[in-house]
Amino acid sequence: MRARIVATGSAVPKRVLRNADLERMVATSDEWIVERTGIRERRVVDAGVASSDLGTEAARAALAAGGWDAADLDLLLVATCTPDMPLPSTACLIQRNLKASRAIAFDLAAACSGFLYGLSVADLYVRSGTCRKALVVGTEVMSSVVDWTDRGTCILFGDGAGAVLIEPSDEDRGILSTHLHSDGDLWDLVCVPGGGSRLPASAAMLADRQQFVKMKGNETFKVAVRTLEATAREALEANKLGVDDVDLFIPHQANVRIVNAVMERLGLKKDRVMLNIDRYGNTSAASIPLALDEAVRAGRVAPGSRILMVAFGSGLTWASAVVKW
Repeated sequence: MRARIVATGSAVPKRVLRNADLERMVATSDEWIVERTGIRERRVVDAGVASSDLGTEAARAALAAGGWDAADLDLLLVATCTPDMPLPSTACLIQRNLKASRAIAFDLAAACSGFLYGLSVADLYVRSGTCRKALVVGTEVMSSVVDWTDRGTCILFGDGAGAVLIEPSDEDRGILSTHLHSDGDLWDLVCVPGGGSRLPASAAMLADRQQFVKMKGNETFKVAVRTLEATAREALEANKLGVDDVDLFIPHQANVRIVNAVMERLGLKKDRVMLNIDRYGNTSAASIPLALDEAVRAGRVAPGSRILMVAFGSGLTWASAVVKW
């Protein structure tokens, strides 16, 4: 038995924040941002909109596409690093919105690798027979942890959500393998230092702006390229596939220079790569499911398509998955 993805969905805010808008906020330029990141615009939520709102919208889109009733869900797993609140879980809030009262609901925190971590967990639940209908959501409001005075990070991130439905299948297709890694020694490459038990919310913490994402850009770039290439090759070797066997490569949409470097190292042609970073920026755990949903709706995925997905994120975490559609 395999677990297979039967439907996808996504949601993004209507508000578009273009590079020209950022030029009026920090010392940067459209040309510099595009050259360094490949990003031209990103979506940002209106005040009062949280991760559960975007996640619920993406989940409903996936449920509609798959013809599923939320009441039949056995598992609702949410990957996010920007939860609505420390507790309860964002998954429970989405469960309430969907009225999916039968589902096991919990969050998973692996930052930008979160969706692939969630996909792996759902795969195990379904293949074990514990659950038959699973919903995995990646949802982020990264604008809530972005320091809009820090030109090194505020240009990178956007808000969005993506979702997939997973069920068992006895056919020769589905999630062929997942591969997860982490290295806590590299925790400080990308982090939000404040707001947890180490540095609780306080006037001093807020004044020091520790509630915002901090990133060591050059070090992160090098580690990202190395780990993405390694886990991509790991996934291909595990399934006895070559690069030419990949019909669609969906990398975490963090930086176009990272993606280009990985493509060059693997020998992947551009027409087999799904990129939407120019329109959405880095949406963390929402990045891959959002790109997957776009690819499905654009007709870039067909029965039998082999999809290779790779991600890296804070932790440090990195992951890959191979799916036969």
